[in-house]
Formats: sequence, C-alpha cells, structure tokens
Amino acid sequence: MLSDDDLTRFARHIVLKEIGGAGQARLRRARVAMIGAGGIGSPALQYLAAAGIGRIDLIDDDRVDLSNLQRQTLFGVGDVGAGKADAAAAALARMDPAVTIERHAVRIDTANARAMLAGADVVLDGTDNFATRLAVADAALGLRLPLVSAAVSQFEGQLGVYRGWETEKPCYRCFVGADPDREGASCAEVGVLGAMVGVMGSLAALEVIRCIVPFGEDSAGKLLLADGLSLRFRTIALPKDPGCSCSG
Repeated sequence: MLSDDDLTRFARHIVLKEIGGAGQARLRRARVAMIGAGGIGSPALQYLAAAGIGRIDLIDDDRVDLSNLQRQTLFGVGDVGAGKADAAAAALARMDPAVTIERHAVRIDTANARAMLAGADVVLDGTDNFATRLAVADAALGLRLPLVSAAVSQFEGQLGVYRGWETEKPCYRCFVGADPDREGASCAEVGVLGAMVGVMGSLAALEVIRCIVPFGEDSAGKLLLADGLSLRFRTIALPKDPGCSCSG
C-alpha cells in the first residue's frame, strides 16, 4: 500500500499511465541488487532510491578516495576514507528513509554471487572488473534474474539488459565471450568523463525501473552505445549466440 506521503512524493510517477499507482506500489515492493557504488552506481542509486524502490542490496567493498569525487556524486570530501557501502547508505537514507538499504562490504565473486543475488527482482552491475562482471552475470542467469549492465570508458558508454534463459534473448556471455582472463583498462589508466558516467548510470536506473514496471519497448536483446564526443546514441541488435551455454 502507498501511504499519503508516498502519494505526494511519487505523484509525477503516478500520473504516468505506464506506471500509475499500481506500478509505484510494485516499485515499493521491489528488491534490487546493486553491484558497485562507484561511477555508474552513484547516479543509479540516487534515481532508484528517488523512484521508491523498496529495498536495495548494495554490494561494494571499496572505500571512498579523493579521486572518486570527480564522478561518484553520492560522496563528498567528508566521506573520503569511509566505506562506500556505508557512505552511500547514509546519503540514500537522507533522500528517502523508507528505502531499505542492505549493505554488503564484501567483494562479489563466483563463490558468493549466487547467494548474494538470491531474492532480488533485478540485478544492476556497475563494476569495472571483467571477472566480477562474469561472476555476476552467471549468477543472475542461473537465478533467472534480469541483469542490467552498464559500462563507461573515456567518452563512451554501453548499456544492455540480459535475460539469457529466454529462448530468443542473449545472456551477457553472448555479448562478451567467455574468456575469464580478459583484461580491461581501468578509468585510472585511460580516464573517464564524469558527466558521461552520470548519463549511463541514470539510463541504467531507467532500465531497472522498466524491468520492474514494464513500459515502452523491451530493451533485452539490444545494446545501447553512447558517444559523448559526437553526442550520438545508437542501438544495435544483440543476438543470442547459438554456441553459448545459455543456448543449451
């Protein structure tokens, strides 16, 4: 049920025919697993909390560094040295104390991913480590949880929604392959535009909301590519790989 305060707080959602009161109530009942409270996670968490998501399981074992503040907008100078999960939870509580934030200051990996994601309605991966992404993707696939995955490097971003257990929909491995030793350049090495991370994190939050309250076109099976240098966005079809394990 939505309280009187909820009806006022979420009035701009409720008047949208695609969401309405029933959709907002679904958001209040939803549970989202957020992997990483960094560049992607900061804006995503802010918009998910603002949207009234009932529970967010926040998984991040890192601490706030001064170099994070250029793009990780949940944090301020006073948070430097604090655990990101704790600092993010405190910031989100100021936005809406009715949102439950379950903090997990641990590194997610193949050994614990399935247990940590169990019970969620949607998984949002905003990490920048390929091995972690694969562990999260495999666990989400095994649990049949929609996976929203976003990444940014320099001026470019990408965003996909994966439901690989469905016949025509790809999983994350259909997109990236299966090499567990694949290395990716970190933003510390190549740089990243802070505002670009904000764009992709906000779009990732939009896709999480769409997973909970379906509206518009289904995004699964598509890959959004964003180019901040040319201010150009394009969407490409992402087919299921017949050789992938998700194809049976």
